[in-house]
Amino acid sequence: MVWKAEKGALKEWLCKVLIKIGALKFGTFTLPSGALSPYYINLRIVPSFPEVFQKICSIYQRLVEEEIGLASFERIGGIPLSALPLASCLSFTLRKPLVLIRREGEEHGRERRVEGILMPGDRVLPVDDVITTGRSLSYAVKALRHEGAVVEEAVVLVDREEGGVRRLKEEGVRVHSLMTITEAAETLHNFDIITEEEYEAILLRTKK
Repeated sequence: MVWKAEKGALKEWLCKVLIKIGALKFGTFTLPSGALSPYYINLRIVPSFPEVFQKICSIYQRLVEEEIGLASFERIGGIPLSALPLASCLSFTLRKPLVLIRREGEEHGRERRVEGILMPGDRVLPVDDVITTGRSLSYAVKALRHEGAVVEEAVVLVDREEGGVRRLKEEGVRVHSLMTITEAAETLHNFDIITEEEYEAILLRTKK
């Protein structure tokens, strides 16, 4: 119950601060997949705000401690590009070794898909910022497993609710997030930070 209440407060804080620093915007945006979206989340700018960055890193730490458990993994996997600073911070804070997953399509010759020390059987926790369709996280899981790692859990900050969590579940990975975009929209709407039209547009997007 304590974590549930704390998590609720953290969701409210995150919603407000993402709007404040311009990491969450509304309008018409084209996603990497080519699909149009009524909102855009850009967590790449978070490290430019040290206090916000520190707080978000602590949120990841709490998520991992409360919903996954430190004994459930030996290493942290950083996914390029946005999540690398977050994964690095989490690795430092939890004293868990960090491995870096190469970008999709960047393997050359016989080079490994994962940089860092990774032994067969090591349990790795992939860290990403946002999950949409789950493509980048799925690629990271496959790359880690190709090197012999065991991957059963992953952690992100926001779930855009566009099939990514379901996709990873089918691949045997449980994705933990602080909040869904529906929860974010409800919070922002309740505080009159977004309009009724923006709220409805987000809900419509998650139902596609």
